[in-house]
Amino acid sequence: MPQPDLEPVSSRKQHALELFAGLPRHYDAAGAVLSFGQELRWRRALVAATGAEPNQRVLDVATGTGLVARALARASGCDVVGVDQSREMLARARELIARDPSLLGKITFREAYAERLPYADGEFDNVTFTYLLRYVDDVGATLRELVRVLRPGGRLASLEFGLPAQALPRVLWRAYTRVGLPALGRLVSRDWYEVGRFLGPSIEAFNADHPLTMQRQLWEQAGLRSVEVRRMSFGAGVVISGTRDGDSASA
Repeated sequence: MPQPDLEPVSSRKQHALELFAGLPRHYDAAGAVLSFGQELRWRRALVAATGAEPNQRVLDVATGTGLVARALARASGCDVVGVDQSREMLARARELIARDPSLLGKITFREAYAERLPYADGEFDNVTFTYLLRYVDDVGATLRELVRVLRPGGRLASLEFGLPAQALPRVLWRAYTRVGLPALGRLVSRDWYEVGRFLGPSIEAFNADHPLTMQRQLWEQAGLRSVEVRRMSFGAGVVISGTRDGDSASA
């Protein structure tokens, strides 16, 4: 499949492409195990926050292996388009869809970048994204692009890693992400070991530069109202959702 016709890949994006290239085979199971099952709860909360209905069209950005795309289609009967910049992840997503006849025709996948989506303004009833914003160069511009393809009144919902607010949970979280996560990742593969080493510092750096108060402001500046922030698992998982207002988000 040809590479999307976009601007040159930045170093941040190139690192993300390389980081995830070796993960698809074990991605779903490893994510659940390494998060002690919490990620499954977070994704269910994301799907619920989306509010998708039967026959609606939903765009799932940074779809990876299609975990959220499959959950959306099963929960609501909506039609889902999943996009990701990693062709390895998308290959795994298509493989998993092919194993479930009930999802055939409900989900399609396409290689694309979140910063420049190949879709018309207001084309989707709802938009979701997962673990995306740490890998883009301009968070505000990316949010505006996501809102651009969302119809007025539609929902944007996201899942991202956060930081526990309380002292003790944060100490335990930091010890796990710095020591436990790389050690457990090594048991899966060399690629997961590298991800384990990367995640903790990456999550802390993003939240230092973009605290939740700022993230809420960026969502509102992108053209969203009624923005809700839900912290889960002491704040280690964060689901944010909002509704596009009736004005043009690209103005």
